[in-house]
Amino acid sequence: MAGPFSGVRIIDLTTMISGPLATMTLADQGADVIKVESPGGGDYGRLVATRRNGFSASFVNNNRNKRSIVLDLKKREGIEVFEQLVAEADVVVQNFRPGVANRMGLGEDHVRQINPAIVYVSICGFGFEGPYAQKPVFDPLIQAVSGLTTVQAGSDEERPRLVRTILPDKLTAIQASQAIAAALFARERSGVGQHVTLSMLDTLVSFLWSSDMGGHTFIGDETEAEVAQSFIDLIYETKDGFVSVAVMLDKHWKGFAEAVGQEQLMEDSRFNTPAGREENKDERTQLMQEAMRAFTTEDLIDRLESKDVPCAPVLTRTEMRQHPQVIANGIIEENKHPQAGALRQTRQPARFSETANEHRFGAPVYGAHTREILREAGFNPDNISALEESGAVWQGDKDEK
Repeated sequence: MAGPFSGVRIIDLTTMISGPLATMTLADQGADVIKVESPGGGDYGRLVATRRNGFSASFVNNNRNKRSIVLDLKKREGIEVFEQLVAEADVVVQNFRPGVANRMGLGEDHVRQINPAIVYVSICGFGFEGPYAQKPVFDPLIQAVSGLTTVQAGSDEERPRLVRTILPDKLTAIQASQAIAAALFARERSGVGQHVTLSMLDTLVSFLWSSDMGGHTFIGDETEAEVAQSFIDLIYETKDGFVSVAVMLDKHWKGFAEAVGQEQLMEDSRFNTPAGREENKDERTQLMQEAMRAFTTEDLIDRLESKDVPCAPVLTRTEMRQHPQVIANGIIEENKHPQAGALRQTRQPARFSETANEHRFGAPVYGAHTREILREAGFNPDNISALEESGAVWQGDKDEK
């Protein structure tokens, strides 16, 4: 069977990561995603570093299973093409700065006049109202304002630190794809489309609340300043590398002490209860670190696993993709792209027993499907030629599927 969103058509006006990754998730799950790109080069993600044969790694990893049409939405003819596409679509997704879509004639009210049942999705950075709504936004700014950088630092006294991946963008993409799925499900029940709005900032604040905002949950008992839970991360040095070890339960503590030949730790009154191990975390983790330096990573993991102590090696990116568990999961796949060549990519993490995800084709050449999409929308060859002559549309080289 085709993917779970087979038959759903999405008009994708987004660029960079948060929007494209959201729509690619749905494209992998069967949706027909039409990526609308502007004249002059299209999505900026096409231009960033790590490139081969005109394609960036970022673009191929966030835009597979999509078709590209180039529309000049500053021209009336381009808007008319967009309107015709919208008439047959299920979803429109845009991540312009708040207010821009309305000024361009692409806003939710106008789109709903054309297609009342549309699911219209607006993604923004800081929010749709408020003092930061019109600020330009990039991932580090969201990490800063959300408090994530101070969470990463460990305490309010330490220098704030970025998470070294664009977490806000990616989390917003996941949240957006889930919200689109929910809105489509609601429409199946009610027949009514709706406007879905979400910001990167809201996504990050919500994400942090589930585990990092305990000191701000009980009103009237707020934490005045966050303090470090420990001075050692749960990453420990070995003779030849690093491991992560999580000692939570009494049996884990007993198993750890036996595994590293430090049975006397079980008699230490500071550590023989869960509360004591938490209250004396710095002393405990320091002693654990001193004990683990005596072993190689392989030997230490063998010893800990024999005692059923939760542990894992700390892997580089190269080691991760070669690890037996990652290979067993089949999360990394190799795909052939007509222009970019052989690619190593991941499948969607969720697998469906009856409606499998499918890699139908790779990320599109800029404007490769313009004429194809126009023909499907009812434009005849003369119409298409006139649109091309006016500059309202542009056809790129054909991207073979």
